[in-house]
Amino acid sequence: MAMKNCFQVSTTVCTSGRAGVVFAPVEKLHLPTSCKGFNLSNLSSSSSSSLFAHSLTLRGNTQKSRIICKAREALDEVQAVTDSSWDNLVIASETPALVEFWAPWCGPCRMIAPVIDELAKEYAGKIACFKVNTDECPNIANKYGIRSIPTVLFFNKGEKKESVIGAVPKTTLSSTLEKYIDA
Repeated sequence: MAMKNCFQVSTTVCTSGRAGVVFAPVEKLHLPTSCKGFNLSNLSSSSSSSLFAHSLTLRGNTQKSRIICKAREALDEVQAVTDSSWDNLVIASETPALVEFWAPWCGPCRMIAPVIDELAKEYAGKIACFKVNTDECPNIANKYGIRSIPTVLFFNKGEKKESVIGAVPKTTLSSTLEKYIDA
């Protein structure tokens, strides 16, 4: 998810006793450092809430805005990796990484894709999930000896640990993942 999609502004406009809500993506977000006793610098990243919402009063009491952080959704998505982003995303990952090697024309790859998506959501914050299109990035596939797809590689601290070849059940992938979480 691109950073420009991480924040959403909902504006409630009250005119003639009627209220309407408008949602808009935010290109640039300029927040005040404090707002009516609410200090934005006091927010901690360990907050249990996945949404950050705060009402601001604009132009008196006729218009209020809520800023909603949707960054949690960015964490549980499978990110596409390219030759240029491989080292920064996979090798430098602080959490264990699951990398699926796939191609758009591969039937078994299409079968396993929803499983990888589910794992990304279930293990959000504990692992990083990536996918590499072998047609677009053959150098990465060659470097790790990928000869058939789908192949899922597991990395921990930048080092390849295991590989699973083929469209396997979710339990196979999750049991392999469990070995590297908190290891």
